[in-house]
Amino acid sequence: MVEACGAPQVYTLWQTPKKDRRLQTQIRQSRIMTIQRSDGGADFGCVGFIERKNAIYLNFPKSLKRFADQRIVGIKWELMKN
Repeated sequence: MVEACGAPQVYTLWQTPKKDRRLQTQIRQSRIMTIQRSDGGADFGCVGFIERKNAIYLNFPKSLKRFADQRIVGIKWELMKN
């Protein structure tokens, strides 16, 4: 995924998502991934913005549309851009 869409950056919510114009633009361009924890403690990602408590949002440089219907597992945190 990183090879196809570039290295993501963690996106921090500083205001409500509906008021964050930059976030809304990224959502429309399919560049946001939501990382969630499952009940078993494993991290997994879903393309798009899913508002959840304790979720991590990643902003990719390119569109994630081709991965839209997939559950993303095996997250390599060391590939994140700082």
